[in-house]
Amino acid sequence: MTVILLLGLTVGVILALTGAGGGILAVPLLVFGVGLSMAEAGPIGLLAVGLAASLGAVMGLKNGTVRYKAALLIAGAGIICSPLGLWLAQRIPNRPLTIIFAVVLMYVAFRVFQRSLPSSAQAKTPVMNKSPPCLLDANRGKLNWTAPCAWALTVSGIVAGGLSGLLGVGGGFVMVPALQRYTNLTAQSVLATSLAVIALISISGVAASSAAGHLQWAVAIPFSIGALVGMVCGRLIAARLAGPQLQRGFAAVSMVVAVALMVKAV
Repeated sequence: MTVILLLGLTVGVILALTGAGGGILAVPLLVFGVGLSMAEAGPIGLLAVGLAASLGAVMGLKNGTVRYKAALLIAGAGIICSPLGLWLAQRIPNRPLTIIFAVVLMYVAFRVFQRSLPSSAQAKTPVMNKSPPCLLDANRGKLNWTAPCAWALTVSGIVAGGLSGLLGVGGGFVMVPALQRYTNLTAQSVLATSLAVIALISISGVAASSAAGHLQWAVAIPFSIGALVGMVCGRLIAARLAGPQLQRGFAAVSMVVAVALMVKAV
């Protein structure tokens, strides 16, 4: 029980600090720390991440950083695809599912590390002259909705929802880069909006999994409690920590976990 609580606490803290990492590390932590299979760990990870993200999203709504219309559009697209991912996860053998997860985690680690490098940001500056499709109106404090904006966010939601159901992740590792690429929102608003999307997609996936009888509540409840406590603690210390160092640390941990999963599968 204590181990499960500590694992959940770790997920909550990472989710609060990065908006992207908690969900994708929840499943490996359950696989190695509790001994569950990928298919068993997925719904539990979704529940914990969904509850923790809900708490973070409520905090963001209170301070006005959540772009709730964008979050609802993205989540709506994701919710449609999440059950399909869950259906596939229950039918793919554990070994290939683990390998898929490890490859995705390696890619996420590489991208996060790449974004943390100053030289990478400078190299991209000349290419980023083109305005993103979703622009925030400074006067109204709202996004200007256009067809390209709606399409970009919808596709992002479809990808996040499918991976959420298949791998038991919140989809934040898709949403944070997507919001950074397709909008001109501040980093704080990107994080808060991403948490709102993760919450909505995750809870829908949990409902589908629970209805199918694939959720182990004896593990899910303490893991989720730990994640909620971790979210509160993480939000309290997030402002005091430097972003690039956090990203590099997360990338290093993710790469180690991905390699461990690959070795376990092979």
